[in-house]
Amino acid sequence: MKKDKRINQFSTPNIPAPKGHYSQAIIFNDLVFVSGQLPVNPFTGEVINGSVEEQTQQVLENIVTIAKDAGSSKNKILKTTVYLSDMSLWERINEVYSKFFGNHKPARAVVPVKKLHFGALIEIEAIAAI
Repeated sequence: MKKDKRINQFSTPNIPAPKGHYSQAIIFNDLVFVSGQLPVNPFTGEVINGSVEEQTQQVLENIVTIAKDAGSSKNKILKTTVYLSDMSLWERINEVYSKFFGNHKPARAVVPVKKLHFGALIEIEAIAAI
């Protein structure tokens, strides 16, 4: 089977490398598929155990760092999927999310989950255009 040359694994040294068997992102043609990001401090590699607002902000910043380093930008994020451990946190998450994106409104899905890795309150994946 031939490998499709339009599909490229992507990683940036500005975000800690994944600890599992996945890529930070995949670039296909002019799209960047950013894997689910937890609230990881990019300098220490540690999960932030702060408020849901702090965790949401960090996750969004990590996504934009990956997107930018892959040739995209915050305003070219087309879709996000938000996984959250407690739907009662939604209003607080949405407030940070809406301030972060401003007038740009990517398509979005919100998925409540029972538990996230490392006890995180939120995880977000994204698709962006290059």
